[in-house]
Amino acid sequence: KRRKVLNTSEELLELPKNELINRILQLEAHNKQLKSIVAKQNDSKTKQDSENRKRKRQFDFSRFPKQHIAIKLLYLGWDYQGFASIEDSTNTIEHHLFAALKKCCLIESREGSNYNRCGRTDKTVSAFDQVISLTVRAAKEGDPPLEYCKMLNRLLPKDIRTIAWKPVPENFSARFDCKRRTYRYFFPRGDLNLHAMQKGAEYLTGTHDFRNLCKMDVANGVVAFERTIEKAAIEIISKSSSHKGSGFEMCEFILTSKGFLWHQVRCIMGVLVLIGRGQEDPEIICQLLDTTAFPRKPQYCLAVGEPLNLFHCEFDLDNWMVEKSSMKEVVQTLQQEWATHSIKGVMIEQMLVGLDGMADSVNLQSGGLLQGTQSKVYTPLSKRPTCESLETRIAHYVKKGRIEV
Repeated sequence: KRRKVLNTSEELLELPKNELINRILQLEAHNKQLKSIVAKQNDSKTKQDSENRKRKRQFDFSRFPKQHIAIKLLYLGWDYQGFASIEDSTNTIEHHLFAALKKCCLIESREGSNYNRCGRTDKTVSAFDQVISLTVRAAKEGDPPLEYCKMLNRLLPKDIRTIAWKPVPENFSARFDCKRRTYRYFFPRGDLNLHAMQKGAEYLTGTHDFRNLCKMDVANGVVAFERTIEKAAIEIISKSSSHKGSGFEMCEFILTSKGFLWHQVRCIMGVLVLIGRGQEDPEIICQLLDTTAFPRKPQYCLAVGEPLNLFHCEFDLDNWMVEKSSMKEVVQTLQQEWATHSIKGVMIEQMLVGLDGMADSVNLQSGGLLQGTQSKVYTPLSKRPTCESLETRIAHYVKKGRIEV
């Protein structure tokens, strides 16, 4: 039953007090409901107006010329999930790189940028000389060149920095036009026998089948594992500091080739560590390169990723454009990073000095170079369980229709 509409004050005065109170409460509730509806409509209109303004402000790429360029960049990959973009994470170098490229309107999209990368470094791996190539917005005729490094470095995280760029031909590819790549793996000497490691490294030079010294990526169509190693060397890069003993000397494993397989450097370094510990002879490298002696890869631990660095990518390019103001900022940032980590290193070193004589002699600075846990009783590689053979893996993925041979 509908209430009678009261239009005059006389009619309202005739109502009992409790009914007046009920009517007031109902009116306030109705008023609140109406305000909510109006607010939602206003919010929707404001949002629509904002979207319309954004569309009006959308950058007009057609007003600018484009050019194909190569960009050099460095990054400390310790806290990232790798260089290449992955579906379930935004914590990659490429994610931050493309976010910056889009934000400063250098590209419309990755898909339309003719993008290539020189190296695909894995989780925690760093680079001093990574190179990418892509097509970007250029300055209008008569205007000074755009300062690409300065523009990008303002938007990138501090541990990712562009350092130089250069115009290149339209068909230039950072991946396919690279002449050679050099990786360096840094490690403390500890109790490792560097002479034995160097002897093992020398067996790597030349053209070999590295199926036993990489992670076979057959699922993605990689079925050929011959690669040519131009240089493989173990070198000391810094002598022992104030703390006594050569175990604190920093060393590096240098590996140069035109191209590398997945986890190739870390697999090789994992075996070299076993050689340095005296658990394997240097000749184990020769045996692993012989697919007759080792038709299947024995199971062994990868070297950890943090010490690995894509140190140099060589191209037939010169006269890279270096923006001095941007480079000064890059150097300052790296100096600050160096200071932070060096201070921590010195603090730990002084703790070790203070503990001298309180325990038996320990020389295991290199003890954390291998992933996973190692058995107390060592099993030689020749007696370990093995992975599936290359032929078995190929047959498996051919049957599933993933690859064609």
